[in-house]
Amino acid sequence: MSPIGTADLSRRFSLPDRAIIEFDTALRSVFGIPPTTREIDFPATDVALSETERELAGSLMRVNHVGEVCAQALYQSQALTARDETVRSQFRQAAAEERDHLAWTARRLDELGAHRSRLNPFWYAGAFVIGALAGRFGDTVSLGFMAETERQVEAHLNGHLDRLPEGDTRSRAIVAQMKADEIAHAEAATAGGGLPFPTPVRQGMKLAAKVMTTIAAKI
Repeated sequence: MSPIGTADLSRRFSLPDRAIIEFDTALRSVFGIPPTTREIDFPATDVALSETERELAGSLMRVNHVGEVCAQALYQSQALTARDETVRSQFRQAAAEERDHLAWTARRLDELGAHRSRLNPFWYAGAFVIGALAGRFGDTVSLGFMAETERQVEAHLNGHLDRLPEGDTRSRAIVAQMKADEIAHAEAATAGGGLPFPTPVRQGMKLAAKVMTTIAAKI
C-alpha cells in the first residue's frame, strides 16, 4: 500500500487520525521493510566476502540505513509543515524515493547478517523534530535545509564508495543509486527556491551528522 499524501491527510482525516497515520509511518520506517517502487539492477556476479569485509560492509550499510530512517522523518515532517502544495509534493516525492533506499539498505543488512541501529526510534524522533522546525521557518528555508542535507549525504556516500570492499558489488550498487538520487534531490530543492545556508550552519550540520554516523556504525 502506498503512503497517503499530506494533502490527502488534511482533506480526509481528523487530527487524531493524521497522528495515527504518522505514527504508523514511523513504525514502518523504524522497524519494517517498506515496499519499493524501483529495484536495483545488481551485477551478475557477487564476490564472496571475508568476515572482516562483511563486518565493514555491515557497519557502513547500517549507517546508510540510519540515514534513510532520518530521511523519512525529515521529509514527512517537512511535507506536513510546507505552505505551498508544490513544495509539499516535492517533499512527498523525495520521501518516496528515499523509501526505496530504506528498503534496499534494510535488505542488504539482512543479507550481510548485520543488525540495524538499536537507536533508530531516537534517530527518527530527532529528525522529525528537526524537519518540523525547518518547515516552520518557511518553504525556502525548508528547501534550503533539504538541499544542504542532500549535498552532505552525497559527500558521505562518496566516502562509503571509497571504503566498501571492491567485491561487495551489491552494497556498492545500492550506494551508487542512492548517491544519484541525493544529487537530484539537492538540485531540485535549489531550483525550487531553497535558500543557501551560511557556513556556520553548514558546519553545525556536518558535526551533528558526524556524531550520528559514529554512533550508528557501532550501535
